[in-house]
Amino acid sequence: MSIPRPEHPLPQMQRKDWINLNGTWEFEIDYGKSGRNRKMNEATSLKNSITVPFCPESELSGIGHKDFMNCVWYRKTVTLPDEWFSGNVILHFGAVDYRAFVYVNGEEVGTHIGGYSSFQFNITKFLKKGENVITVCAEDEMRNGKQPEGKQCGNYFSMGCHYTRTTGIWQTVWLEHMPENHIQSVKYYPDPDNDCLTISAQVCGKGTFSAEAMFDGKPVGSAEAYSAGGVVNVCLKLSEKHLWEVGNGRLYDLTLKFDSDIVNSYFGLRNLKLEGMKFLINGKSVFQRLVLDQGFYPDGIYTASTEDALINDIQLSLDAGFNGARLHEKVFESRFLYHCDRMGYIVWGEHANWGLDLSDFQSLYAFSSEWQEAVERDFNHPSIVGWCPLNETWDYCGKPQINEILAYVYDLTKRLDPTRPCIDTSGNFHVKTDIYDIHDYDQDVELFKSHYEPFKTGGEIYDNHKSRQKYGGQPYFISEYGGIKWDVVNNKEGWGYGQGPETMEEFMDRYQGLTDTLLDCDYMFGFCYTQLYDVEQEVNGLYTYDRKPKFDMAKIKAINTRKAAIED
Repeated sequence: MSIPRPEHPLPQMQRKDWINLNGTWEFEIDYGKSGRNRKMNEATSLKNSITVPFCPESELSGIGHKDFMNCVWYRKTVTLPDEWFSGNVILHFGAVDYRAFVYVNGEEVGTHIGGYSSFQFNITKFLKKGENVITVCAEDEMRNGKQPEGKQCGNYFSMGCHYTRTTGIWQTVWLEHMPENHIQSVKYYPDPDNDCLTISAQVCGKGTFSAEAMFDGKPVGSAEAYSAGGVVNVCLKLSEKHLWEVGNGRLYDLTLKFDSDIVNSYFGLRNLKLEGMKFLINGKSVFQRLVLDQGFYPDGIYTASTEDALINDIQLSLDAGFNGARLHEKVFESRFLYHCDRMGYIVWGEHANWGLDLSDFQSLYAFSSEWQEAVERDFNHPSIVGWCPLNETWDYCGKPQINEILAYVYDLTKRLDPTRPCIDTSGNFHVKTDIYDIHDYDQDVELFKSHYEPFKTGGEIYDNHKSRQKYGGQPYFISEYGGIKWDVVNNKEGWGYGQGPETMEEFMDRYQGLTDTLLDCDYMFGFCYTQLYDVEQEVNGLYTYDRKPKFDMAKIKAINTRKAAIED
């Protein structure tokens, strides 16, 4: 049987010795959430089987159970190569929703809280020659306001802009072997102005750390430094400058070595800067033609069936004339970001904060550690041009957000990554932010135009939440608009924003009128249209949920790609 999603999950941190654990696992729903008391970690078998990495709600998992599952269990037997018993064996999880308890041969090796971030455990001391049993318990109680749920629906049936849930393992699980002296993590600081890359590496053990860069197979620079352990920094001078640009993801290959440890990686040479109302990439004002991408799939829910499905979503967006996306209410997998990197596709990294009670300081416990893991994992991707940890922080059960929480999350993000701008909460309610964005779903073109006419000539911005937030002169854009309802499957019975058009001609006129308004504003640096494809009952996509075009994409592309007033 072929392994689903067989590709390496971390293209920027690849070692040759790794084993993909996707495929058939034993599986059981723990309805009473009593399995840990019953010592299911010591069980010799579970009742059912599941195909990992697909969540049990999905059809691809072989389960397709749509009701709430507060706890699920997984079990798999693996045999390791003899040579792996020298050095370290690391067990990796792309993502497990939500609280994971991990066991090897019945012994607990660690726990992890957070349904969207990747994590790992060193399981070397728990292993034995021959068969080893990996067991995972995943608890997921998304309706308590104490964990981020993103767009997962809190009701049994999907409704509005909330969709089928995801429980348990939903990204690749794999084993990795590395020597005692090894590279733990790296951060890349590209500097196109000085034709160099600074690398900050965390290493374990003593030895010489080295880095060699290649472009199209040609050596273009190298650097090395000795380390007695901890952090080691090198500056790699590049003999050739190849800028990473929108639409042209020129990537350098990178080989990292520390003692006998070898890691294959890559980087892009680009920098970011806010200048007045402009967003500059490599010193050039680039209008961000973004689309909302929610990362849902009919057969895999949160998980793409194949790598080609990831690539296809980016290509569909490019075919419609967009140059990037807001990765909305979800932390996307590294493999998707890799294809954004190589295709020159800009994205904003976001967390799945919906469902989290931001009127309670305890929400920081559920949010900040997971967000930190996400930012650290994805720091090196050149396609990510900004962070947006929160989205539309509405009142929770009538209680307003605690502003200090948003300010803390902004400050945390900037400490983790001072190289990118951060939007504290997209749309509302801003507290402390590098960029001021709003969401405007007005469907009347003339009224929509009137919102931005003053700002078009440098006047007052339009702010539909000015009673709760205050503009401070930051760069400004409309990070959600449109959402024009067009249901080609259920005869207009689906959910969308406002009154949908009656004819295709009316749709195109509305789409062009709304989009032209933003392109023609001299002080607007971008837009984000809602959305790329339909998701379940939500029908405001330019494509259907199974990724079929609903419109003439050549016409949509012509509208989107017209030069913006702020562009160089």
